[in-house]
Amino acid sequence: MLVDGKWTEDWQPVQAKDAKGGFVRQVSSFRNWITPDGSSGFKAEAGRYHLYVAYICPWASRTLMARKLKGLEGVIGMTAVDPVLTAQGWTFGENADPLHGATYLHQLYSRADAHVNGRATVPVLWDKATGTLVSNESADIVRMMNSGFGNLASGPDLYPAELAPQIDALNDRIYPGLNNGVYRAGFATTQVAYDEAFALVFETLDWLESMMADGRKWLLGNAFTEADIRTFVTLVRFDAAYHGIFKCNRRRLSDYPALQAYLERVLALPGVAETVKISHIKAGYYSIKTLNPNGIVPLGPDLPWARDLG
Repeated sequence: MLVDGKWTEDWQPVQAKDAKGGFVRQVSSFRNWITPDGSSGFKAEAGRYHLYVAYICPWASRTLMARKLKGLEGVIGMTAVDPVLTAQGWTFGENADPLHGATYLHQLYSRADAHVNGRATVPVLWDKATGTLVSNESADIVRMMNSGFGNLASGPDLYPAELAPQIDALNDRIYPGLNNGVYRAGFATTQVAYDEAFALVFETLDWLESMMADGRKWLLGNAFTEADIRTFVTLVRFDAAYHGIFKCNRRRLSDYPALQAYLERVLALPGVAETVKISHIKAGYYSIKTLNPNGIVPLGPDLPWARDLG
């Protein structure tokens, strides 16, 4: 936890709770924007920006997928932190920070803002030219990668104007029900908060299964969009982590045939499998001491589709 730019206490997953004891996610503190012409103060330039991620984290994985799908690997550098969460949060471990030689991710936050408060989260998009943190909001970073890099990017339009209202509507349901819903179940501090989150997670999965059972390829038919990225990053972690450590155990994803097939179609897209490391996902979630004090990582489940995913 950073207080006025200084690390003051051991990392804890829950920093705020609602009246029912439910997990409240921290609001992102850096919300700058990259534009092709630099009118925002941050101009799209090859080699100028660096992305820090954790393969365990679905929010970071959104940005990894967007970077891959938009052909930006040669434009934006990338460093992954160690999957195991320590008392000081994310650490670089054996993957040294190539820009500053930092040991912990929170050191980058303090470098960007000497008086920053809160948790040091991934993803982080760093500007080497000004020496500061552009954004730590995954939704913004995905959209920047989609449209903020101009002709430096390629690939599909992940947020086409004609589909924007439908994408926004999907996001508005998928985020509370699934993306954040599994966290609200896993980090609930009361039974009532857990029960409510659990019910909403499976209500959302049932709705998605019904939607995909009509034979469509992607959530909005033939167009792969950011809504598919948001959905996929939670689904791909469900059986390996959320079913167990977050107690979302009414059903497995493999019990949803349409969603399982959808998951495998996304994984088959060029480059997407490279953004998924199941070993990191399991090691990371099961390193959360408040949920698993002995740090034992389960050997299962057997996920045939994930055997080549690291």
